[in-house]
Amino acid sequence: MVTTPQEPVYVIGAGPGGLAVAATLRARGVRAVVLEKSGAVGTSWRGHYDRLRLHTTRRLSGLPGLRIPRAYGRWVARADLVRYLEAYAEKHELDVVTGVEVHRIERAEDGTGGWVLHATGGRRLTGRAVVVATGFNHTPSVPAWPGLDTYEGDLVHAREYRNPEPYAGKDVLVVGIGNTGAEIAADLAEGGAGRVRIAVRTAPHILRRTTAGWPAQRSGILVRRLPVGLVDLMGRGLARFVSPDLTPYGLPRPTAGLASRVRDGAIAVQDVGLVAALRAGKVEVVPAVEALDGREVVLADGTRITPDALIAATGYRRALEPLVGHLDVLDARGRPIVRGAHSPRHAPGLYFTGFTNPISGMLRELAMDAERIARRIARTKPKPKQEQRQEQRQRQEQK
Repeated sequence: MVTTPQEPVYVIGAGPGGLAVAATLRARGVRAVVLEKSGAVGTSWRGHYDRLRLHTTRRLSGLPGLRIPRAYGRWVARADLVRYLEAYAEKHELDVVTGVEVHRIERAEDGTGGWVLHATGGRRLTGRAVVVATGFNHTPSVPAWPGLDTYEGDLVHAREYRNPEPYAGKDVLVVGIGNTGAEIAADLAEGGAGRVRIAVRTAPHILRRTTAGWPAQRSGILVRRLPVGLVDLMGRGLARFVSPDLTPYGLPRPTAGLASRVRDGAIAVQDVGLVAALRAGKVEVVPAVEALDGREVVLADGTRITPDALIAATGYRRALEPLVGHLDVLDARGRPIVRGAHSPRHAPGLYFTGFTNPISGMLRELAMDAERIARRIARTKPKPKQEQRQEQRQRQEQK
């Protein structure tokens, strides 16, 4: 592939989103350099728990230009996805530079319309555009519970959980009932933990991964463009077929609609063992955690328990503030104000991908984002040198 002789597009992050953008840019003759702070591609996936499989189907999870091998099965295992990402980077001959962390992005002052990246080792890199793909699950987040700093018990974030072996025979409290918390609780129950409790603040929508062979992901794709209110209404009618009633086990049906919860950032839980564990009495639902006191955990109803281990499946922060917070491109919750092929009006050439958790599947949306971003960047021509020099002179005169 022959690329155009121009400053590169820098892609920050060598996860699925960043690799997909780099590959689609390269296919259009645009030089793309992927900067990855760790030592390998797919670092986030390498660090997830052993049991994890994609909740989206293999056929709907491939990135542009390379299908996921059929041998990996319908629900691709974590380790197989890592192998796929390695093969993807190799096949597309991507320029991936590892061990380089970008600390701050700024507009170039030379009139080119480009960007300057401040990176590890004092590097100052200049690119015609920047795609931020640092990931939805970037920095583990633990609530600021009263007593957290002095808690004497064993507390880890779900990012550190690998398998149930270290918890054999132990009393474990999992905090949070997103997909990660639900699956870790089921993994512990099946893997020999002595007692498993899961602390829940708001009951989630729990869906079967498939119903009569039909993946929940395909339903998500069909309704993703429909009005939120309509999807909520449809969801209530279908709940009896796709969502088990777990009220007797402490999880009543949610009051907010499925699409409303997704809009607010709470994705539905796909059942891969939690429902069976609840019905078998192997996982108990308890109220949310309110505080930590010595070795005790204080629950919302005032109950105090003393688990042997506490696993906080309490989510992640995007942690974009040090990188781009000064550019006024984030909303009040630290999320990009625009994503995909759209740049903020006051920051043309700056793109974000992978900062939502869509009902239609993260990898599918990343693949679509990559194609759109690559088309937009390929169509955007760098300013002529004469125009660049003129703008630079004007700025110097204003100073």
